Amino acid sequence: MIDSHCHLAAPDFAQDLDEVIERARQAGVTKIITISDAMGDIEPSRLIAEKYEHIFYSVGVHPHHAKEFDFARDLPILRASTAHPKCKAIGEIGLDYHYMNSPRDTQQRVFESQLRLAKELDLPAVVHCRDAVEDLWTIVKHVQPKKLVIHCCTEKWQDIERFVKAGYLLSFTGIVTYKKSEDVCETVRQCSLTQLMVETDAPFLAPEPYRGRRCEPTHVMDNAEKIAEVKGVSLEEVERVTTENAEKFFDLHSSYFLCLPDKESNKESAPPPRAIP
Repeated sequence: MIDSHCHLAAPDFAQDLDEVIERARQAGVTKIITISDAMGDIEPSRLIAEKYEHIFYSVGVHPHHAKEFDFARDLPILRASTAHPKCKAIGEIGLDYHYMNSPRDTQQRVFESQLRLAKELDLPAVVHCRDAVEDLWTIVKHVQPKKLVIHCCTEKWQDIERFVKAGYLLSFTGIVTYKKSEDVCETVRQCSLTQLMVETDAPFLAPEPYRGRRCEPTHVMDNAEKIAEVKGVSLEEVERVTTENAEKFFDLHSSYFLCLPDKESNKESAPPPRAIP
């Protein structure tokens, strides 16, 4: 099983990250994607991915932080960061009109610029959407990135179906296990398993019966069990197909080199540059 979206660089894991990752491994979580949502997440996410062979990461700026985004400074940093062989996506990017921590027009410009970067570099985009599906679709339809996933999908099927028809993926968190999640369960039911991924968004959104506690990557198994129940298929089928989906989406089959410190020079070996299509 793959946890396709969590935040291992979050302060919540600062004291026991090794134990958290080991618990997930013992539960059957074979790979983890740790997601950046601010410029300050990039370096700690890289270090985590370098330490653990089965962990990969993304780089991007969440709409909450869009107001802090400096195009001249930050876009080149994001571009350079993707050269690392364990950097597998641009994200978490998107729009959030619920909290409105950044102005709407600023969110849109920052989102579109990062989405264009993902398309240019032929990287998947990991997208956040809350109360903004129409504007999000307008930008996505205009840019037409090759790969995109709506992470932590909570939209009604009739609002999000267009993304699936366009070939994009939906990913689901522990929200699917909550009692008042009928709309989310219906979207799970309608979405083809071949366009679905499972995530935790840890340390957030722990599934029942752990709701209100810190979420961990191990809880991806609980989310998968609920998805299997909703879709009327076996857990083994959900594990197999969603693992294949995540490996293909994030290109986890391709070879990579761990950038570990050189014991003689005590310097990090430079990763090979990513080919720009």
